Amino acid sequence: MGDTNSNNGNNTNTNNKKPEWLQQYDLLGKIGEGTYGLVFLARIKSSTNRGKSIAIKKFKQSKDGDGVSPTAIREIMLLREISHENVVKLVNVHINHVDMSLYLAFDYAEHDLYEIIRHHRDKVNQPINQYTVKSFLWQLLNGLNYLHSNWIIHRDLKPSNILVMGEGDEQGVVKIADFGLARIYQAPLKSLSDNGVVVTIWYRAPELLLGAKHYTSAVDMWAVGCIFAELLTLKPLFQGAEVKATPNPFQLDQLDKIFKVLGHPTLEKWPTLANLPHWHQDVQHIQGHNDNTGLNSVVHLNIKSPAYDLLSKMLEYDPRKRITAAQALEHEYDFLSSFSLSLSLSSPMNQRISAHTSSKA
Repeated sequence: MGDTNSNNGNNTNTNNKKPEWLQQYDLLGKIGEGTYGLVFLARIKSSTNRGKSIAIKKFKQSKDGDGVSPTAIREIMLLREISHENVVKLVNVHINHVDMSLYLAFDYAEHDLYEIIRHHRDKVNQPINQYTVKSFLWQLLNGLNYLHSNWIIHRDLKPSNILVMGEGDEQGVVKIADFGLARIYQAPLKSLSDNGVVVTIWYRAPELLLGAKHYTSAVDMWAVGCIFAELLTLKPLFQGAEVKATPNPFQLDQLDKIFKVLGHPTLEKWPTLANLPHWHQDVQHIQGHNDNTGLNSVVHLNIKSPAYDLLSKMLEYDPRKRITAAQALEHEYDFLSSFSLSLSLSSPMNQRISAHTSSKA
């Protein structure tokens, strides 16, 4: 799939001549930046796809400055093997052989859930339509079920990594993106602790926060529950203050935010809790929050509603009891009511959020 032809140094030099591969695009400018590198918006020049928008992701070099980073290699290996309507599509791979910089080309998504949530919260001051929420959630679960069925844990699900297409035949289609932390897992489980801290803190499952050395795709479902709640309330459900610059997964303030909403976990409800390192070291002695606010009061759902039932099953403390993506797709939460909306989703959405799409970052 990728274009990894060796241009050598002849096509890129100190006179800022464009690499040969870049000449097939009209580069429109930078649209994003992160720890991985930069993202640029471009349009294809070729007659077959003329004008089609592409996002080009440029990776930073590895920390030792010696070639392509392991994160980039991992993302390429995974994306070249998978194909699903709700997973971002890798269009091409390009290498600048002068400085060994790596570029990945993806179909461009005009929106992401972070932008959509922020717009509804800060600009229009109104909730996202319930049918739109259902459509977003169903598509996210559909893509995640595909990944989990293929033994892939994403490990970094958050609103900014959930894209929403804004042009062409795929208007309104949700795409799971950013596979830099994704891993293949097998049964029996192998320890993933050597891979460092995973999942952005607000969406990090409690077993990770408590130092679990073995974990499953259930960590993704906890993140989906947090995203679901954020789509409903327009604010992060568990907004803890992160202790920076530490490889230690234990984050007391984040756990405190979770406990205040869901209550303190118990060995009766989560028997394997006793096996987690930070339960004994840091948490067991902390007095439980008997006056916790309760999930229903935070997300403003009736506790007898299907939406509340689904959300509470996603936010089950015990990962063995947490609902799976496949089970969630079969839940009584009325996903069918969103299907008629899915093809035309972006038409009203574009009208509401077009004011900030030009400043995507």
